[in-house]
Amino acid sequence: MTWRDALKVGLAQCFALVPGTSRSGATIIGGLFCGLSRQAATEFSFFLAIPTLGAASLYDLFDHRKLLDADLAGLLAVGFAASFVCALFAVRALLRYVSRHDFTPFAWYRLAFGAVVLLTAYLGVVDWRA
Repeated sequence: MTWRDALKVGLAQCFALVPGTSRSGATIIGGLFCGLSRQAATEFSFFLAIPTLGAASLYDLFDHRKLLDADLAGLLAVGFAASFVCALFAVRALLRYVSRHDFTPFAWYRLAFGAVVLLTAYLGVVDWRA
């Protein structure tokens, strides 16, 4: 992967600013357009998430610093460790799936769910603006 390919995938991540668009989906598709394999595009997508999610977490901690208490440090550490372990298993399972399957089922799911959202909004069943 060249630095130009990495830049293109990073720019594809900007499509996640469109409401309802998955950040990882945008970067994976961007990687596929650059000629990466499904597994490489997915791995790179997760590597791109590290600074984004890390910065968001630090900002959230800073923003809620008044709510933090030294007594809660242990609880925060346990929550961090548990989420880290769960994320490792989830990412490993996703990479294993992606190496053997394509994204067609996910694309059909997104189209079907989008149709349900539009239909329920049109019929007034659900107010999706809230």
